[in-house]
Amino acid sequence: MSSRIEKSSLQVDAALAAFIENDALPGTGVSADSFWQGFSQLVAEMGPRNRALLARREELQTLIDNWHIERRGQPHDEAAYTAFLHEIGYIVPEGDAFAIETANTDPEIAAIPGPQLVVPITNARYALNAANARWGSLYDALYGTDAIGDLPSGKAYDAGRGARVIGWAKAHLNKALPLEGAEWEDVTSLSLADNQLSLATETGAVALSDPSQFVGYSSESGIQNILFKANGLHIVVKVDPSTPVGQQDPAGISDILLESAMSAIMDCEDSVAAVDAEEKTVAYRNWLGLMKGDLTEEVTKAGKTFTRKLNPDLEFIGADGNSITLKGRALMLVRNVGHLMTNPAILDPEGREIGEGLMDAMVTTLIAMHDLQRDGGNSVCGSVYVVKPKMHGPEEVAFADAVFSDVERILGL
Repeated sequence: MSSRIEKSSLQVDAALAAFIENDALPGTGVSADSFWQGFSQLVAEMGPRNRALLARREELQTLIDNWHIERRGQPHDEAAYTAFLHEIGYIVPEGDAFAIETANTDPEIAAIPGPQLVVPITNARYALNAANARWGSLYDALYGTDAIGDLPSGKAYDAGRGARVIGWAKAHLNKALPLEGAEWEDVTSLSLADNQLSLATETGAVALSDPSQFVGYSSESGIQNILFKANGLHIVVKVDPSTPVGQQDPAGISDILLESAMSAIMDCEDSVAAVDAEEKTVAYRNWLGLMKGDLTEEVTKAGKTFTRKLNPDLEFIGADGNSITLKGRALMLVRNVGHLMTNPAILDPEGREIGEGLMDAMVTTLIAMHDLQRDGGNSVCGSVYVVKPKMHGPEEVAFADAVFSDVERILGL
């Protein structure tokens, strides 16, 4: 741990303080003085509440432990146990019905179904991979795993395995993008004229059962990317007869890209154990790179080194002739640490480690403000997404709500 410096009565690791003031704050419109004063006030007001909630957890756990110890060796009495949990306040009465409405919610949260990845924010390569997993190659996934029944052998392209992959993928297209009177295995060409798609087989032209599933296309260097939509998710059929796979396919299809991981949790909690200021700064710096869009990582594979970075958006020409832009990255959420943890990166005026959840709330939200300042970034609706884990009961949920309300006020959100 490096030396500490005082910031509005907080004792802050010098390297973390330098990162916040030199890297995280510039561009947000929040001054260093207002940040540290607000942070200090948050710790002063919310720190005691946090500790009281944890003491209540400990009290409940002791009562529950003793209840079980006293009945060791006896058959479990579910009714008596449930009554006991009500009696000690572990289970509380259900409140009145209520409704919550949240504005400015991105479609990946509100409307689009799809998988969500969780990755440790301290590993820049994993974080970039997760963000870029918005689009995935179906052919790569099938060829490189045992999804079709076995694993690949050897390093050279196996045309026999490739044929099995193509067959599996065409069967998927038959379900996702059904054709009228034909199957995708029968298609011998995909062509475009006047922004419209034409499909042909050896016996003549065929069409999609639902023509509205064709959305658009892009073309570059002889490669055509045909954009479809099924069940709210996009599919790109790549046509490139020059590749080994394209040469093997009667229609020249070389790959099928699926809109896959719609969102990704950049995790400061479960998959990470950041035990000091140095590790917290790594986590925050990677989150800053993701929110500014400039995070990179040097990667070496098979003796070759390249720079991994965030994928750009995808551009297409729509069936109506207008341009279409699709996000190239998953919507990113940041998981803050739960109420339980503390961290020596920052000490309160009494020399206690502050609640790490308070630190995460302030710093990760501050960093996410960089995304709110730019177009084409993470959130198209101007929102910040925080996952808050492991809350025990409504009092802890209310506490989290109070913390983030204070953070919004301090940062001017």
